Amino acid sequence: MNAFHYQNNELYCEDIPVSQLAKEHGTPLWIYSENKFLHEYRELAAAFADCDPVICYSVKANSNLSILKSLNEAGCSFDVVSGGELFRVGKAGADTTRVVFAGVGKTDSEIHDALAQNILMFNVESEAELDAISAVAEQMKVVAPVALRLNPDIDARTHHKTTTGKKGNKFGMDIERHNALAAKVLSDPHLQLRGIHMHLGSPILTTEPYEKAAQKAVDVIAELREKGHVIDWINLGGGFGLSYRNDEAPPYSEYAKVIIPYIKQAKCRLALEPGRSIIGNAGVLISEVIFTKREGGKLFIIQNGAMNDLVRPAMYDAFHKLWPVHTPLPVPHDPEAKSIPDCETCDVVGPICESCDYFAKDRALPVLKRGDLLCTFSAGAYGSVMSSNYNSRPRGAEILVSKNESRLVRRKETYEDLIALEIDFLT
Repeated sequence: MNAFHYQNNELYCEDIPVSQLAKEHGTPLWIYSENKFLHEYRELAAAFADCDPVICYSVKANSNLSILKSLNEAGCSFDVVSGGELFRVGKAGADTTRVVFAGVGKTDSEIHDALAQNILMFNVESEAELDAISAVAEQMKVVAPVALRLNPDIDARTHHKTTTGKKGNKFGMDIERHNALAAKVLSDPHLQLRGIHMHLGSPILTTEPYEKAAQKAVDVIAELREKGHVIDWINLGGGFGLSYRNDEAPPYSEYAKVIIPYIKQAKCRLALEPGRSIIGNAGVLISEVIFTKREGGKLFIIQNGAMNDLVRPAMYDAFHKLWPVHTPLPVPHDPEAKSIPDCETCDVVGPICESCDYFAKDRALPVLKRGDLLCTFSAGAYGSVMSSNYNSRPRGAEILVSKNESRLVRRKETYEDLIALEIDFLT
């Protein structure tokens, strides 16, 4: 499903012209297709249906309440990594008994809140965390459900800043320690071992890392059961690839093909934590060209979208496809081509006072002028959720589109919003 498409040289989100939304709500503007992310969730659920998975959407990818509410109503559950995210999914109406709680630095108050809401399980990242969960559970006179996050030392061949399953990463515990860790849980009356958890990183564009992780998970489960542990869950995290360029990410069925046989072999329930693959291509960022200039032998397109809105290019050198909202030129099959007819190579930059404030470098784009609208595609994941007010810039509005209807799901910030938490303390 391609929610963002051109009709008569004009970009649409589902059945609504993007320029109409930009005129109504201003720019920078986040636009999400509800039918696109629901389609992705349903496709993923269908691919893994043979093992009846609990699909826990990774809230960190995009935590807008209306998106969470829509996914919840479609039957999705959630993966959270903070008390704030747990609060959000509660406000969205989620059944917290199907929520998993990950993250390397859970505080006592977060652990308390999660236990009070009867979450499915904690993904435990350290032995010290086991001790903390046990202590809070003892105070509350409850038993805490845990899964051991094991680091399988598998190279998922993704960006070094988003790989999580190699030794030396801050996430999880060495897989070689699983027996001692499980024994610690078994000996603690305030802990219950429900499963094991592995997350390899994101985005992962091949199925081989998942097959390796699933095999290691099955081996660990078998060994733990031989030692008398009752263990019923394998959580293989998320990280499924996203097609930022064209069709580089495999379909969900390819991931399922290598994972499901191991889950059936282990006779376990499967939990998954997808985020990017569900929401990434369901969102775009629309910016307006402020100026163009030629200096130092380069053409610069200066837009009002900046690194405070979308930090991924500055942080990861991430690639996002860019194309004007209105243009007679079709989106190129190779969006990274250095030479495209009737286009010119340019750098697309923002107004932030940092040299790393760019969305693209040496990119071939059609001729752009002041006031033109430019679309940054595949911006639904790790876009607005990572935005900031750097340079005291108000963040743009967020719009949710369903067919020919649109609604505001987060209003544009004002200057007054920027100082709201400080003004009362001005002396």
